[in-house]
Amino acid sequence: MENKKKVAKIIVDRKTCIGAATCIVLAPDAFDLDEEGLAIVKPEGLKVDFNALLVAAQSCPTQSIKLLDEEGNVIST
Repeated sequence: MENKKKVAKIIVDRKTCIGAATCIVLAPDAFDLDEEGLAIVKPEGLKVDFNALLVAAQSCPTQSIKLLDEEGNVIST
């Protein structure tokens, strides 16, 4: 079942992120670690393939990454 929605916003919850970096391994063009060792969204992050973003969000061990569609709804991860 393919999701046709477009990711309009990516949110990383810095309170729950543990810097595991699985998001970076799976979507290196979308995510990076900042000076605190926590995930951040790169400026070009929204241009990354939908499936890569979805897999990266799903891989987060603390579910700290939320993908939002154009209406502001969380895309199911």
